[in-house]
Amino acid sequence: MSVTIYHNPACGTSRNALAMIRATGAQPIVIEYLKTPPSREELRDLVRRMGAPLRDVMRQKGTPYEELGLGNPALSDDALLDAIERHPILINRPIVVTPKGVRLCRPSEVVLKLLDNPLPEDFIKEDGERVAARPA
Repeated sequence: MSVTIYHNPACGTSRNALAMIRATGAQPIVIEYLKTPPSREELRDLVRRMGAPLRDVMRQKGTPYEELGLGNPALSDDALLDAIERHPILINRPIVVTPKGVRLCRPSEVVLKLLDNPLPEDFIKEDGERVAARPA
């Protein structure tokens, strides 16, 4: 199965999602989006494939979101994409792409819905939370 993760190694949720992907035996393509941001067209396509508004994949915490006034509902997607192009940190993470779909994997265990194989054993997230290999 082809798996691509738009990843930020400084983000615990992103690290957990990547570790879960690898725990299922998948070898993902890892795109560190702060170093190699998706193009405007790629991001627009990812969001379209998610079936979500662009605002749903924008990160506010720890970004210039407020400073740039991006909460203004009158701003168009093009204006939001302009801001994201200048500040890729505005992309929330991790975004995972598989043949089963595209999702913003928050919380990280959402990634399991996109994978063919289940976790072989319970997974312990960085914060100590347990993700059951076989949910009840």
